[in-house]
Amino acid sequence: MQVNHEGIQMPVLVNIDSYEHHLFSRARNGSGAESPGNRKECLDIGLINNMSDAALMSTERQLFDLLGAAAGELLVRLHFYTMETTPRSDWGRDYVRRYYRGTDDLLNRSLDGVIVTGAEPRAASLPEEPYWSTFVQIIDWARESTVSSVFSCLAVHGAVLHLDGVERHKLPAKCIGVFAQTKTRDHPLMRNVPATFRTPHARWNEVQERAVESCGYSVLTKSAEAGVDCFVKQQRKSLFVNFQGHPEYDTHSLLAEFRRDMGRFLRSESEVCPTIPSGYFASEAEEILTAFRRKALSDRSPELFADFPVDQLAKDLRNAWHQPARRIYRNWLLYMASQRAGRSKPFAFNGSYRTRPRPAAA
Repeated sequence: MQVNHEGIQMPVLVNIDSYEHHLFSRARNGSGAESPGNRKECLDIGLINNMSDAALMSTERQLFDLLGAAAGELLVRLHFYTMETTPRSDWGRDYVRRYYRGTDDLLNRSLDGVIVTGAEPRAASLPEEPYWSTFVQIIDWARESTVSSVFSCLAVHGAVLHLDGVERHKLPAKCIGVFAQTKTRDHPLMRNVPATFRTPHARWNEVQERAVESCGYSVLTKSAEAGVDCFVKQQRKSLFVNFQGHPEYDTHSLLAEFRRDMGRFLRSESEVCPTIPSGYFASEAEEILTAFRRKALSDRSPELFADFPVDQLAKDLRNAWHQPARRIYRNWLLYMASQRAGRSKPFAFNGSYRTRPRPAAA
């Protein structure tokens, strides 16, 4: 088992050939290799990381930490995959070449689960995105070759469009912040999750509750401000779990995203001055950021970016979503473990994983 920087056991193995990868140093003992004793007991989960170059490593770290916190006694082996058609810089192409496997490798195997991240929208419509044909192949593969699949943000919009013809809708302004979610039903994925909890969102588009429900999806959580968040549907052999939000985000993710967007505005790479994340900053930090944003609007220049008050904004940030996110992901892992054990009824567990005795051979 791996050990994180705080010395806590984290049963997440990283299936990467090179020990130079940053997650091995984070785990300190660097034991990402398989061993004969854990091969059958591992839950094999693929991460299809479609995030931008700047967010590749942070996305790996966030999901590694979340899975480690959620796994408990379960052992998870994480595999990294890339869509070769995703546009990247020279650095990004080199990074995924060293640490990721390609789509062909993925499509020729089965996994217990897969996590498909979102991406920054580049095209007016999803089928115009450069990776769309590859993405569609992955969706069709996941229905037949996983026990369950998690989709995040733009990946959600792509999946429901391909499978059910549900169109995304452009929002009048970016939905960004930490929003109160309400559980809408007692689904097993929501077991021991509070009736209301908070989740980060950061997106320009949405799919709407009525549209997904009309196509047979079960909405599990929604927000008065941010709309539907988590919704699920059995897609052939795989339970598809969709998050319009980002339960995996760490404490400073929204700050980093806002800072990035502000830099683009000041450099005239974007004509939209970013909206301050809702429900995220303390009142004093909001006042500081409001003053900076006002100055950016009145005296727009690249030089102003050097004065962005990142340290002042970061010092009082609090993570209000980690515990419910950890619970949801634990329920997801338990579901896959119960299916692996050959249970006849989905979610036949009581908050822990127990294998059912196999019937005697005839």
